[in-house]
Amino acid sequence: MIYLRSASVSSADATRGHYPFSVPALRDLEQIKFSAPVTFFVGENGSGKSTLLEAMALKAKLPPATGQPLERDPTLDAVKPLAQAIKLGWLPRTKKGFFLRAEDFFNFARNIKSRGESMEAMADRFKDDPDVRGYMLAQKAAMDNRYGEDLHALSHGESFLQFFQARFVAGGLYLIDEPEAALSPQRQLAFLSLLKRMVETEGSQFIIATHSPLLLAYPGARILQFDGAGVRATAYEQLEHVTLVRSFLANPERFLRKL
Repeated sequence: MIYLRSASVSSADATRGHYPFSVPALRDLEQIKFSAPVTFFVGENGSGKSTLLEAMALKAKLPPATGQPLERDPTLDAVKPLAQAIKLGWLPRTKKGFFLRAEDFFNFARNIKSRGESMEAMADRFKDDPDVRGYMLAQKAAMDNRYGEDLHALSHGESFLQFFQARFVAGGLYLIDEPEAALSPQRQLAFLSLLKRMVETEGSQFIIATHSPLLLAYPGARILQFDGAGVRATAYEQLEHVTLVRSFLANPERFLRKL
């Protein structure tokens, strides 16, 4: 299912000259069309892919997968002018889904562990009060049931996938920034399998900023390349990320000699 059909920025907004409009790919951005259930933003660091993803999440008023509401997140203050300038085209509109950055997940896992420990401590403190103790233990059990007994104790890849499945709701729009930061190559393949199920059986749409050639290989995905020339659709085989990794794996010694 495709809910978000397009994102556009008027030329009047893009000529403001300061960040984030000063980023070349965003300065010349007029309209992006989302014609597939899975779209990837790809480009070098600083190319604008994560900036645009964050601004779209703000404009769409998506809930964060972790932490405080996006409009109160100080790390997103710099992209608010772009969010205000963006126009999103929907058909149909969905309010389901979430926005997730890999670094936010790591902080969330630590917070979950801390909250669990606080609940257990409170239960021990009120061990002579069955109502308070029972309430605290029930809250801890509910949290464990949703996210697992200890997200922080699992590997990053295991806990990320478990967390993602726990927060997933069918029929939603999911904007995700660099999920590969939490995933080994094997877990990236597991994530692709999860995407496939969510798209084909749960009617969800994904827009993902990534550097990963593994994730970018998702069948039928639309890949948008961000660089100094702007934003353009690019075939998987033509991506620099893909050709570079292939060349390196074919002859790593040739690259390592130049270090």
